[in-house]
Amino acid sequence: MVTASNLGFPRIGAHRELKKAVEAYWKGGMSEGELMQMSKDLRKTHWQMQKDAGIEVIPSNDFSFYDQVLDTIAMVGAVPERYNHKGGNINLETYFAMARGRQSGGVDVVAMEMTKWFDTNYHYIVPEFTKNTTFTLSSSKAVDEFKEAKEQGITTRPVVLGPLTFLTLGKLRDEEADWKTLLTGLIPVYAELLKQLEAAGAESIQIDEPCLVLDICEGTKEGFKHAYAELSKASGLKIMLATYFGDLRDNLKLACELDIDGLHVDLVRAPEQLDDVLAALPAGKALSLGVIDGRNIWRANLQEASDTVKRAVAERGADDILVGPSCSLLHSPVDLDNEPKLDDELKSWLAFAKQKLHEIKLIADAGAGNKDSAAFEENRKALEARASSDRIHNAWVKERMGSISDGMKNRKSPYETRAKVQKPILGLPLLPTTTIGSFPQTQEVRQARARFKKGELTREQYDEFLEKETTNCIRIQEEIGLDVLVHGEFERNDMVEYFGEKLSGFAFSANGWVQSYGSRCVKPPIIFGDVSRPEPMTVRWAEFAQSQTELSMKGMLTGPVTILQWSFVRNDQPESETCQQIALAIRDEVVDLEKAGIRIIQIDEAALREGLPLRKSDWQTYLNWAVDSFRIAASGVEDTTQIHTHMCYSEFNDIIEGVARMDADVISIETSRSAMELLDAFVSFKYPNEIGPGVYDIHSPRVPKQSEMEVLLEKALEVLKPEQIWVNPDCGLKTRGWAEVRPALEAMVAAAKALRERLPDDIRASA
Repeated sequence: MVTASNLGFPRIGAHRELKKAVEAYWKGGMSEGELMQMSKDLRKTHWQMQKDAGIEVIPSNDFSFYDQVLDTIAMVGAVPERYNHKGGNINLETYFAMARGRQSGGVDVVAMEMTKWFDTNYHYIVPEFTKNTTFTLSSSKAVDEFKEAKEQGITTRPVVLGPLTFLTLGKLRDEEADWKTLLTGLIPVYAELLKQLEAAGAESIQIDEPCLVLDICEGTKEGFKHAYAELSKASGLKIMLATYFGDLRDNLKLACELDIDGLHVDLVRAPEQLDDVLAALPAGKALSLGVIDGRNIWRANLQEASDTVKRAVAERGADDILVGPSCSLLHSPVDLDNEPKLDDELKSWLAFAKQKLHEIKLIADAGAGNKDSAAFEENRKALEARASSDRIHNAWVKERMGSISDGMKNRKSPYETRAKVQKPILGLPLLPTTTIGSFPQTQEVRQARARFKKGELTREQYDEFLEKETTNCIRIQEEIGLDVLVHGEFERNDMVEYFGEKLSGFAFSANGWVQSYGSRCVKPPIIFGDVSRPEPMTVRWAEFAQSQTELSMKGMLTGPVTILQWSFVRNDQPESETCQQIALAIRDEVVDLEKAGIRIIQIDEAALREGLPLRKSDWQTYLNWAVDSFRIAASGVEDTTQIHTHMCYSEFNDIIEGVARMDADVISIETSRSAMELLDAFVSFKYPNEIGPGVYDIHSPRVPKQSEMEVLLEKALEVLKPEQIWVNPDCGLKTRGWAEVRPALEAMVAAAKALRERLPDDIRASA
């Protein structure tokens, strides 16, 4: 029989139970024992849900308190020296200190760097390696969770991040660190883990090596051969090597030659690779087919997927075929049954993680000749209804798309001209200070929003509350001494959801949460149809905020690429077309903000790098339409209006030309965790416009010292002109508390002022 399998399940819980428990633990409202029991109950629920759905290969160790890469750091004992780990099993205090930093009990240590997981909006903690890094098995988590499931009567397939991907995702922190030496030290730790799992009763293991869908060097390929030759001898466990997020291409031969027992391939992102895989994978090795989209929420075409499975069965026989999601279901919401907000028609087009489990089982059965005809017929009718629905298509939007011209993609004048015009109008000092947009969303703000949604507050009462919060935020910024202010975004629930709610073609779930990083969860909008802007979205609050201060107030918008990337996007037309529809809507908003007197407008494109294809040969096509979409959104204004953009936690070296082509007057980026490392791309490229390198890590609760920020600014001044540099945090301040934010921003402003005073007199005079 064809085997129904899963690669991973969302860990947060249907109602974000994990988020709430972890945050309670951080705040001291839950003990470690209570947190452990809650997580055990959650895992039990998820394993049983998969079993009830008919999944035969159920994963374990896919649970995490923060991030699976951080779990691997803990598993192999790769704790940076600054955390003062003395060996042995890594406790929760050290674990969370690596993720969030720590500033208590006389300890003041910064967090590890964080960046995006391949081309998703999920973030991972970046491993750090030095010449002194040694590896030892320092966590029993994988074995413990396997035993937990076994006590429940479920023999799972443990999941671990593979050694080659782990090293590929990490960074060498000194020149003497050697990748080959690190791999040599890492393999015995994995081998020991496999032995312990076998002793605990495991029969197989899933080792995730998604770096096989990247462009990898010959040294990495040799490392794969060596590592899996050793691991195959370490135990009797069957090794399922999982690849996802793309196709294997030139790495297919390598993957098929490794000493493994099975290979998982992503046939959602790369359906065209199936024939090559069938031809290359040796007989006797299992083939796992990722035919259910683990990253989107649309119902599968059961007939097409089962036809794919039947092709594989015809070639290899049913016993060697597994059916599963394209990747872990981590990137999907948990359960569509918890959605009272979505109408029945829209729900009939969707499948969340729980529903995807049932799709997997239906396809596995059909692939083996046991088709549930009634389920397939219901699926066919739902797909046909979606394709023909009047809710999908808007003739006016399609007509406007046809009118996009090259002139709509360009500002009226080049940056050099704009900068000269903007300077006397804005009247800013050298090293101007600002923030990225949002300010703390306190419990009072969240409660007021909830009361308004429940009808307990009228529109007038809610607006009065928001005006009070906005005015208070402006006064605090003035007291701190910031040069360019923001209104705080208290009316916004999420930087994408807020805009989606005001655009046509979007729908919103009540509980469609997915994890972004740690305890941070987002509820992506669902783009199901053509996109347009019925009316202004932000002008009312921008005008109000500007009326409360003499200082410049930034208008705050989310860019078209980020709205696209951070939504569940319709899969019935090219993403480039959907993105340009969004761009036209944002363009209308930018023009209206300018008409309302807002002279600085920030269009955040935090996800530009995230959407970059994983293979370099595919980059240019994406960058062309992504950058054009930003330019369409930003180019409808006069030279006097200064356009900002923001990008966070991304590597820019390889796309710096595309970033420059965006032609934003000012770009702000994350640099505090990476110690200004991300500036290297802008420096070597000689980026001509202005840059705000973040000096305050907002993803950590610790309050940075003024001296730390001065060091970062001094590094920036070594490679950039003073007139290019803005001073700002890494990202928005929504998730932080005022007790942290105010002293951190005061230190940031003080650092900027101190650096201004150190500038040569002639430079200060020219300002």
